[in-house]
Amino acid sequence: MTIVKQQHFTAYPLIAISACLAASPVALAGDTPQPLPTVTITGELTSKPASDTARALAAEQARTPGGVTLVDTDTLYQRNVANTADMLRFVPGVWAASASGSDSTFISIRGSNLDAVDYDGSGVKLLQDGLPVTAADGNNHNRFVDPLGARHIVVARGANALAYGASTLGGAIEYITPTARDSAPLELFVNAGSHGQRQARVSAGVVQGAFDGIVTIDAKRRDGYRVHNRQQRDSVHANAGWRVNERVDTRLYVSYTRNDEELPGALTRTQWLADPDGADAAAVTGHYQWNVEASRVASRTTWRIDDDSSLTFGVSYEEQALYHPIVQNPFFSLLIDTTQRNAGASLRYQRKIGQHDLVAGVMQGRTTVKGGNYGNDGGRRTALATRVDNAADSTELFVLDRWNVAPRWTAVFGAQGVLADRDIRNTAVATGSVRNPKADYRSLNPRVGVIREVAPGVEAFANASRLYEAPTTYQMEDQVSGNDTALDAMHGASVEIGTRGEYTAGGAHWSWDVAAYYARLRNEILSVDDPSAPGTSLSQNIDATIHAGVEAALGARFTLDRVGAHRIEPRLSVLLNRFRFDDDALYGDKRLPAAPRHAVRGELLYRHVGGLYAGPTFDVIGKRYADFHNTYAIDHYALWGLRAGFSNKQVDVYLELRNLADREYIARHGVRAMAAPNAAILSGGEPRSAYFGARLRF
Repeated sequence: MTIVKQQHFTAYPLIAISACLAASPVALAGDTPQPLPTVTITGELTSKPASDTARALAAEQARTPGGVTLVDTDTLYQRNVANTADMLRFVPGVWAASASGSDSTFISIRGSNLDAVDYDGSGVKLLQDGLPVTAADGNNHNRFVDPLGARHIVVARGANALAYGASTLGGAIEYITPTARDSAPLELFVNAGSHGQRQARVSAGVVQGAFDGIVTIDAKRRDGYRVHNRQQRDSVHANAGWRVNERVDTRLYVSYTRNDEELPGALTRTQWLADPDGADAAAVTGHYQWNVEASRVASRTTWRIDDDSSLTFGVSYEEQALYHPIVQNPFFSLLIDTTQRNAGASLRYQRKIGQHDLVAGVMQGRTTVKGGNYGNDGGRRTALATRVDNAADSTELFVLDRWNVAPRWTAVFGAQGVLADRDIRNTAVATGSVRNPKADYRSLNPRVGVIREVAPGVEAFANASRLYEAPTTYQMEDQVSGNDTALDAMHGASVEIGTRGEYTAGGAHWSWDVAAYYARLRNEILSVDDPSAPGTSLSQNIDATIHAGVEAALGARFTLDRVGAHRIEPRLSVLLNRFRFDDDALYGDKRLPAAPRHAVRGELLYRHVGGLYAGPTFDVIGKRYADFHNTYAIDHYALWGLRAGFSNKQVDVYLELRNLADREYIARHGVRAMAAPNAAILSGGEPRSAYFGARLRF
């Protein structure tokens, strides 16, 4: 698929979009009035969901003129999902990697957050049941949501996250919590495998008339495949609901998680070649860790006003204690000990009027971070160096009209308003000096799109949208000027065109979700070398960059006999990236780092109608750079494995073998402006591994 440059769409976006869609031969075949279908394309490319929640999510996807992927977590119990990167394996448009297989994960969607691979985690907003988990400044530094703790997961890529209340370059990931009404009364899950991995989870729920409740207890242990890589996570999650009457229901959520992880640090290329599973010596002596204790309470109420309108509102509060020894060397040491408090609220109103489906909402967040940066002595806190007192506010308002302008045609018009405040106050204990960069950010982000029903169950779509993301407090703390000057917000425009659907012909069933996008950004925030301390990265606005790519999830099901008892099911996730500077004074048109030029993940499974499945898996990952000058290249690699199991309504059992050739490769790496040949920036990938899991539902 050819990526069309943005200037071709700038002057006449609606004309260009409509022409692209109308050019389809199928589109011209007829204009018989039909309603917009509720199409379901999941990360696992499975059958259509049946629950009310899943149907609502699929309907929302079908009304979005761009890339949105639905993941049913039932399918995640058919393979090893140890972290968020595992969950996102078959979601198109996403590059995700764990440095050591633990919960700490780097996520980039459509080129977001490409240089912040060692810290922060901005660019993608995380939501849980419609309420923010991501801090109000946009960072995911402290934690990710356990994918196995969700019933459904929605990944809205780029500007398609507008309707989910997100103003981030990469979009949003929303986790929908299971309830007693859509879960088994009792569910047990165990997982074990290589590198000391073992996990146990038990869920119990009850439904009594208008009331329901469910409790989940989870424990995970992992030694890791690298030295100094142990993880210990314990959590409890509960929610209870009350159907007040036929039109009103409310739900309360409570959760607690304690996650302690040892960090092995990064290696030089020489060290990695000598011992790819080793640790940075300083990480061991400094006992580098990422320990987070998080408590969260939230409530959400839905009022179905009538058959054509509804109102949903909710509030959340989360407290996260971070203990993070991260640096120890003869010249400098750092241990972060802070408490982050996040308060969130959301309001969403939806109404159908004739051929119009209107939705309006507001997402509000308030985050404070208090504590300090201390010296680090073998993982123990020493003298206080800097007092930290940061605050961030974010309000995102949006309105959309999904208008059925003609048979098979839906036009989408809307806008998002962003109001954000950042206030960083860092006090140096030794001198009493205060750094206080602060700023207000305001933006109006319009969006226009169109959806064309090409055939029953098949859609083509396109959109043109404004992109906008304010800086995080971490980026402003590390601003290159080192004074009270604030960073500018990132902004730009994108166009996207694609298709999604399902189609059955003869003994074959096809599923696909394909999109091509092109975005021009201004003031993208990237980390450049500190001129006074080479090798130390500081944040800076870059004049112009281009993010373009093609993303596709493709699947099929071929029956091998007349009754459909035996099937072959191939599946592919394909990512083609073209992220680069745009005529930059220093970097010219060089490629942006971290994201591979291409990433292809797939499998070819045999399935029996009785529940048995087995087949090979593979990953083909392209070359990528670790610096802005493109002098330090990370080699391409290919991996293959096997997975097999049995699945029915009561039981899921799987065995997964990874990296069977025991290939040595780089899973994740740091980024520098110009990486020296001996830079310690490499984290090796998972060696040959085996995992077993079983879930029982009663």
